[in-house]
Amino acid sequence: MALSLPSSSSFNTSNALAADARSLDRLKFAAGSSPEATREAAKQFESLFMREMIKSMREATMKSGLLDSAQGDLSTDLLDQQLSVQMSGQPGGLSEAIARQLSQVMGGAAVQLAPPATLSLATPVLRTQATTPTLPAGGPAPQGRDDFVEHLSATAERVAQDSGIPASFMLGQAGHETGWGKSEIKNADGSSSFNLFGIKAGKGWTGKVAEVTTTEYIDGTPRKVVAKFRAYDSYEDSFRDYARLINNNPRYEKARAQTDSATAYATELQKAGYATDPAYARKLSGAIQSALRAMA
Repeated sequence: MALSLPSSSSFNTSNALAADARSLDRLKFAAGSSPEATREAAKQFESLFMREMIKSMREATMKSGLLDSAQGDLSTDLLDQQLSVQMSGQPGGLSEAIARQLSQVMGGAAVQLAPPATLSLATPVLRTQATTPTLPAGGPAPQGRDDFVEHLSATAERVAQDSGIPASFMLGQAGHETGWGKSEIKNADGSSSFNLFGIKAGKGWTGKVAEVTTTEYIDGTPRKVVAKFRAYDSYEDSFRDYARLINNNPRYEKARAQTDSATAYATELQKAGYATDPAYARKLSGAIQSALRAMA
């Protein structure tokens, strides 16, 4: 019986990535940029895992010797490659679990998609450069100052390098707005909106929205009101949106000029109307100092 092999044109980019473990290094940098990129990275890693598992199963099977040759081995390898691509990314498969773990750790630790030379069912498929608490998919950041800062510090540092806003300032403000993770803004289904900075969804916002009851100070008196807040796909999206708001909105120009002083920065944010709480500057300054101590 003739062995039907896939033509070279049938091997698209996905096939090439599945065959080349080093290509996953390129995917890891894109994995946190969008849910689609995260799912693609997870699918490719599952495909590589499946290919190695199929290979191990073939090697454990006694060969007949009839088709043993270099050409036969190449044909088998190409077939295994095609099978691994077709089997990956299925609903309920390994890629979904990998995608969930990627989404969780991208918020606070750099993901290392570097598979070992030999894969087996007992080999962990993901490793992170920092120990991160295991969280449910779409769940909140860890509660408590130290865990909150540890979980999000890597993300804050990345955004700080691009925006010029100190990581400690952003972590402190995120901690103040969420009570160090204890009172995150939730979506209607109870999942996290990933909004760490209490940024509202104004008329110009075209993204997702979380509608919640919050406290606003009207004429100095705290009142409960229903407000619409921006919702994101990840904590990094929240950090980057906050950085864009501070850097691109003229009303925060004076705050941008005070990034060498937590007290001055917080004071200018309050003057610019970032929050209605009359004690916001004092509270925010204290939260930034607390974040600095946690990062030390």
